[in-house]
Amino acid sequence: MRKGLIGVMLTALLAGGPAVAAEAATGKATAGAASGDLLHWGPVRSAGGHGGYARANVWITDFGAETFTVSGTLHDRDGHRGHCAYIRARFHYTGGGTGWARPRSTCHANDLFRLSSDGQITRVDVRVCVLDRGKRRTSHCHVDVIRAETVANWPR
Repeated sequence: MRKGLIGVMLTALLAGGPAVAAEAATGKATAGAASGDLLHWGPVRSAGGHGGYARANVWITDFGAETFTVSGTLHDRDGHRGHCAYIRARFHYTGGGTGWARPRSTCHANDLFRLSSDGQITRVDVRVCVLDRGKRRTSHCHVDVIRAETVANWPR
């Protein structure tokens, strides 16, 4: 008996949180997600000073993983027409150098996202902003810096 996509996502959500559900929805579950190695970083919210905001509930893989993943749910909490939630990650690689993940945005109340590195990293900067689609510009950004040593002793 085959489960539909919604059944798979609900099972994954109950088993391992939004990140596992996001990976189940895209069909790209990682070995870390399957074994429950995801860490809940928590909510990241865009900066204040605006009538609405963007928020992301962030889950991360272990920093020792070959490909580091930031995933979870992105929430648009801005009532202004044409304003949406936006998330992007900047990866700081073990061997030096940085790289940006392709940004994700949504104009819905919530949506799943998944951002991946191209190799092992020591740090990731998770940037959440309000996106003005008409002007193609972000504003009210907030960056959470996540380092390997910060989450090294977190419970699994």
